[in-house]
Amino acid sequence: MKITDFMTEVQKLGIDYYTGVPDSQLKALCDHLMDRFGICENHVVAANEGAATGLAAGHFLATGKPAMVYMQNSGIGNAVNPICSLLNDKVYAIPVLFVVGWRGEPGVHDEPQHIFQGEVTCEMLSCLDIAHFVLTPETTEEEFKSAMDEAAKTFASGKCYAVVVKKGALKNDKKMVYENDYPMSREDVVKLIISQAKPDDIFVSTTGKLSRELFEAREARGEGHEKDFLTVGSMGHSSMIALGIAQQKKDRRVFCLDGDGAALMHMGSMAVLGANEPKNLYHVVINNGAHETVGGVPTVSASIDLPAAAKAFGYKQVFTAQNEQEILEALSHCGEEGPLLIEIHTNLFSRADLGRPTTTPIQNKEAFMGFVAGE
Repeated sequence: MKITDFMTEVQKLGIDYYTGVPDSQLKALCDHLMDRFGICENHVVAANEGAATGLAAGHFLATGKPAMVYMQNSGIGNAVNPICSLLNDKVYAIPVLFVVGWRGEPGVHDEPQHIFQGEVTCEMLSCLDIAHFVLTPETTEEEFKSAMDEAAKTFASGKCYAVVVKKGALKNDKKMVYENDYPMSREDVVKLIISQAKPDDIFVSTTGKLSRELFEAREARGEGHEKDFLTVGSMGHSSMIALGIAQQKKDRRVFCLDGDGAALMHMGSMAVLGANEPKNLYHVVINNGAHETVGGVPTVSASIDLPAAAKAFGYKQVFTAQNEQEILEALSHCGEEGPLLIEIHTNLFSRADLGRPTTTPIQNKEAFMGFVAGE
């Protein structure tokens, strides 16, 4: 379905406010919203899906109009609390249109972190009392119009409705290009960081292409992957995984390789990390100002001072870098008392032929645990 036809039917529901977290399955929608609205009062890229749900509720309370919340199906978990305790018709009866990218759809090959989520997506929506329609590449305009008529009736009863979007179901002829002027790529930064590592250093890397680049960097160096925990799912939680390890392995340097979108998604974790004062934890946020792994839609990181926030949260030292010399200087402090934050600004380049880990998550876990245990 063309994104313009999709949006025409959505707007008939009175929707003129859009918020969410980008997803590659919804790239046609995200690009359309960025092209038409950019980032403004009508379109807000939220820190996480629960926050987007809160924004939609606020919009309804102010205008009486439902809003659209878009997300990957992995984000349903972040939204469960406000869906159940805020939106539900047994509480405030606030209608929202959820547009959900269906990763891990049964019968369609996908990465391990999406498999179970894909299996339970529709079941979860039903459990949350959210009626839903599955949009496929074969869906006709009439079928979608009928679904939106059903959504209107659902909204009238104070309930939510969801459109679950299969791969390739939405099409947009115009492709948005996202870029910045920073000199280094994320992949080059990853290579530089591990080139400075000590033999017993422990790494936890965030969701998306960063972990894929770390895996390939190890391959290129002829190294194994036991030093790295690749957080292939659970976006935003790598820093807490790293903290849990650092607390138990106080004689080892622990590096969290994070992204700006992931750090923003659960930013309260930075406050917890700072308050716990792990002396051996070094938090590296590779900041390209975008959700690049899922298409490039901007985050709000360009308008905030992340190092200043980290300092306020209790990090002992903070650094900002954007070139090799600055990165090496910041890394030279990793050994001093932490927690320490290094924000590294990069461009949005990533290789079209970037591979994926050839080991399973279970194999990664077992090899990593052996390395951490000193085996």
